[in-house]
Amino acid sequence: MLLITLNYVPGKEIEALGIVKGTTVQTKNFGKDFMAGMKTLVGGELTSYTEMLTEARQIATKRMVDEAETLGADAVINVRYSSASMMQGAAEVVVYGTAVKFR
Repeated sequence: MLLITLNYVPGKEIEALGIVKGTTVQTKNFGKDFMAGMKTLVGGELTSYTEMLTEARQIATKRMVDEAETLGADAVINVRYSSASMMQGAAEVVVYGTAVKFR
């Protein structure tokens, strides 16, 4: 499945099938959340949160691709990611785009 941020596929004629999206809400366990809190005292990257968001993006992207595949799409164009804090230590990640079929 081709995923691109452009609103077209270079060299291809496309037919729009509709909007597809994937979403997930992820959280870290208390131990990792506590350690991340301690890290704020000295500064630096909060790797447990980086890993959490990377995993969340992967899950959301897979869900979007699965939805596009059910429509018979060849690609998803104009792919965008969004995230929001749901509560302390939890984040929602949403990915969306337009499913298209090549002509």
